[in-house]
Amino acid sequence: MIQGNDLRNALISGANNIARHKTQVDELNIFPVPDGDTGTNMSMTIGAAAKELAKSEGGTADYVAHVAASALLRGARGNSGVILSLLFRGFSKSVEGKEELTGSDLANALGVGVEAAYKAVMKPTEGTILTVSRIACEKGRAAAEIDNDAVYVWSAICKGAAEALEQTPELLPVLKKAGVVDAGGKGLCYIFDGMLSVFKDGVIVSNEQPEVSADLSSDEFFRNAAAEFDQEINFTYCTEFIVGRDPECKKDPLDLRAYLEGIGDCVVVVDDEEIIKVHVHTEDPGNALQAGLTYGQLLTVKIENMKEQHRKAQEANEENKAKTEKKVLTPVEPTEEVGFVAVAAGEGLNTLFSDLGCAQIVSGGQTMNPSTEDILAAVRATPAKTVLVLPNNKNIIMAAEQTIPLVTDRKVIVLKTRTIPQGLSALLAYDPDSSTEQNTVSMMEAASRVDTGSVTFAARDSEYGGHKISEGDILGLENGKLTLIEKDIVHTCSKLTRSMVNRNTSFITIIYGSDVTEEQANDAYNRIKSKVSSDIEITLVNGGQPVYYFLISVE
Repeated sequence: MIQGNDLRNALISGANNIARHKTQVDELNIFPVPDGDTGTNMSMTIGAAAKELAKSEGGTADYVAHVAASALLRGARGNSGVILSLLFRGFSKSVEGKEELTGSDLANALGVGVEAAYKAVMKPTEGTILTVSRIACEKGRAAAEIDNDAVYVWSAICKGAAEALEQTPELLPVLKKAGVVDAGGKGLCYIFDGMLSVFKDGVIVSNEQPEVSADLSSDEFFRNAAAEFDQEINFTYCTEFIVGRDPECKKDPLDLRAYLEGIGDCVVVVDDEEIIKVHVHTEDPGNALQAGLTYGQLLTVKIENMKEQHRKAQEANEENKAKTEKKVLTPVEPTEEVGFVAVAAGEGLNTLFSDLGCAQIVSGGQTMNPSTEDILAAVRATPAKTVLVLPNNKNIIMAAEQTIPLVTDRKVIVLKTRTIPQGLSALLAYDPDSSTEQNTVSMMEAASRVDTGSVTFAARDSEYGGHKISEGDILGLENGKLTLIEKDIVHTCSKLTRSMVNRNTSFITIIYGSDVTEEQANDAYNRIKSKVSSDIEITLVNGGQPVYYFLISVE
């Protein structure tokens, strides 16, 4: 039997386990845009439950489940976090009134959670966290019919989840093309395995990060530590390559090492009978490669600009610092009739939404989805009897909708805006002389008339929609669908915008991001203006948004 304290420790252990592996889960995100945050979202979601549970010594099973479900709901981030919260919310409802849990109790409780999660998703896609949870539940229920022992059943659940995870690429072709399993399913497996450690052995998994072997890539370490590196970088290019050894070449790899030490530092040369693996920091990567070629053929090559890495790491640190220092919102009495809350990232966009009447701007977007608690705090800090929430991202809609039943002193309406341009158009369509019901309809109608273009970059080599994508490629997306793969951000912006224009187009808004210079933005504006009808009004806005070089609104 699983006592309340056992369940408490298990949930903390599950949270710790995914916290240990969130980076690995993040890296499983299949789309090449750098929005890999599934592991982070799931970790932060269940981490909210662990934080609450750590304040108590347990209690009955239903009490622990209730506390966890409540915290999960409030801490839910992104679609993956919301689905995770729904699994445990259903779990909590199933175990109401139970002081301790049998194996069948665990399996049935998970089943209720699975049903809740499936129901909450409008078009459930198999090959995702939903599939993994469903099959895990089925295996658990089958095991409970054989033996009602809790450890036996939860072991079957973990095994079923792992088996289902391995099958996700067969259910989703996009996973198979990318050569990965589903990120959300993987995160769920880490949580279940962490819980099993308590049920089976009474051991809470540590949340300390696992050690990375010396021969693995140090990219993640560099991203974390580079911003603290304040010494001058003497050698710009981190150069790594592998040479397939020519059997007829009798040269000693030690000679290669000696040469590389003469043109750089941090030299590592490792060889066996077939290959030579080289790492060097240098100003002359071409010379290093040429030296390697004297030993055989180059099998792999990776060259990175460490000064640029350093700059981006500093920016990321500053962004993270800003997030941790976000202001605490104070609830206010609803004195006005209508107020607005919008989700956006970037100083320029924040100002834009504020100028259009938003009382509160919740920081978030593609790479960092705000939690239900974040949106709830913004709603309560808005002095209005009816609060209209604009998520401006499809992955934030569910988290926003979770606030509706949590607010009792005012009405919350979530307008399902999926992009920043849709949110802006919806606000512009608001008529203070019309009823809330009429405005809800007209604002969404305005949002639906907007075509959204976005220009970003590929975070990794991939294949998507029949397109082969290389890391660093500039991507042009129309309404979320990949349409262009280019090399220049200005050219991509111009080409994408022109492809979106039709005979009915009246307005174009170009919103440029934090990584775009004013010169580049003006260049894009002028190129577009010279290629479209003079009857079309074009506006250029400094949005300051991360990730996306340009956001384009065509109406």
